[in-house]
Amino acid sequence: MKLVLVRHGETASNVRMALDSLPPGPPLTDAGVAQAAALAEALADEPVAAVYASTAVRAQQTAAPVAAAHGLEVEVVEGVQEVFCGDLEGRHDREAFEAFLAVAKRWGDGELDAPLPGGESGRQVLDRYLAAVERLAARHRDGETAVLVSHGASLRMAALALAVNVGPELARSGLLPNTGRVVLERTLEGWLCTSWTGVDVISQELPL
Repeated sequence: MKLVLVRHGETASNVRMALDSLPPGPPLTDAGVAQAAALAEALADEPVAAVYASTAVRAQQTAAPVAAAHGLEVEVVEGVQEVFCGDLEGRHDREAFEAFLAVAKRWGDGELDAPLPGGESGRQVLDRYLAAVERLAARHRDGETAVLVSHGASLRMAALALAVNVGPELARSGLLPNTGRVVLERTLEGWLCTSWTGVDVISQELPL
């Protein structure tokens, strides 16, 4: 089974650089709609068996063209929403971003129980997201592709936790762009990352 994890398309909150985690959240901008259409075209030749999205409007709007291209409906999934920002919700000032990044760094260093102010801990994010992936994976067999549209921070954390061949250095090499993709293949050893935002992980010598 192949799992394509996709970040949603652009929203007005992305343009403002605002911390925006609560669903249903804002819709896609015109640019985001175009990104979603391009995503559908990029995945047109994949044997997509199911298209999933988080409870956020932006994720569902991003997933819709992909699903339509394969004659499918978008299935909304609980547990794969963005990291809940708590007291930082809606803010777009430097202090808020520094507070978010400081906690995210602690998560990357293994301090998963550290919470955002008034928000989630890294362990809470991973527990809900990985449980959702496990439920979805149980529905699919070898040779099938499932597309899951969710959110930059939670997706990156989950992909790093799932992939047996990717370490923090690659995950930190750049923010996941709007409609950026991480591709995972399920193997006997666990989930193998084959592509991280367009970088071929298997064939290139990358920091693991």
